Amino acid sequence: MALFDWPEEQLRQYQGVQREPEDFDEFWGETLADAARHDLAVERVPVESPLAQVDVYDVTFAGFGGEPIKAWLRLPAGATGPLPTVVQYVGYGGGRGHHAENLLLASSGFAHLQMDTRGQGSGWSRGATGDSASPGPQHQGVMTRGILDPHGYYYRRFFTDAVRAVDAAKTFPEVEPARLVAWGGSQGGGTALAVAGLRDDLAALVTFVPFLCDFPRAIRMTDRDPYHEIVRFLAAHRDAVDSVESTLQYFDGTNFARRGSAPALFSAALMDSTCPPSTVFAAYNRYAGDKRIKVWPFNGHEGGSIEDELAGVHFLRELFGS
Repeated sequence: MALFDWPEEQLRQYQGVQREPEDFDEFWGETLADAARHDLAVERVPVESPLAQVDVYDVTFAGFGGEPIKAWLRLPAGATGPLPTVVQYVGYGGGRGHHAENLLLASSGFAHLQMDTRGQGSGWSRGATGDSASPGPQHQGVMTRGILDPHGYYYRRFFTDAVRAVDAAKTFPEVEPARLVAWGGSQGGGTALAVAGLRDDLAALVTFVPFLCDFPRAIRMTDRDPYHEIVRFLAAHRDAVDSVESTLQYFDGTNFARRGSAPALFSAALMDSTCPPSTVFAAYNRYAGDKRIKVWPFNGHEGGSIEDELAGVHFLRELFGS
């Protein structure tokens, strides 16, 4: 993939074109207040595992509508805490995966809660959580689920789960509530950004090549999924453009970014045709808190891969002084 978006100096000035609905805060305030009426109902069960340096627990908590959401809790073996804690969200089509995967954060001394992804988890990584009336995971394809009404849109449920996952993490004795981090890449990065905009108690945000940002530009400049799912929907529903674009305003990372206050590490890849770099920079440039961004000039949607993750660990250690 060659460079296809603006030069980096122009990207660093771009603020995005997404509008913000007047009732954005009211919409999310009511959504989260409704979710808070349900008990968190957190359960954790030890997982039998050959891992010697990491303890793993199978976690369930109540997300949107009180529906059960799965997660893995990984801890440094024998840890009693309190530990800085990373709540991680997964990329599009993936789920929480196998308990023995994704060991970097716990191996680096963090408590690590990895949330499953409702109604996904059958693409590149498996999951165990359904979406409302659908009891189990499915192959990816949720971008237009309920898209004609923000109240019924898939990401209203998913982002609410993500906010509730932070509340669930706070119930564990090994977790230090003052050092909670939202972390993710791609869809997970966009979700972490949304959580940072919806909560005021995070110590940090780590978001790699975030998806779900600057929708109006994204759906018009890339023909790659997942954004292109929306394009195909609108090609068939020619009269739905205004309704779809109105819905997406409530779920755009650039609007959440304006509300983020935690210190943040972003990454962007200049050859990323899945999440075009201008859409990532739109969120970064709007982000209200202290921030930095790592730019990968010759990478696509993989971004920095393990180098992004290691940079995230170093960022948190620098921030937390450990």
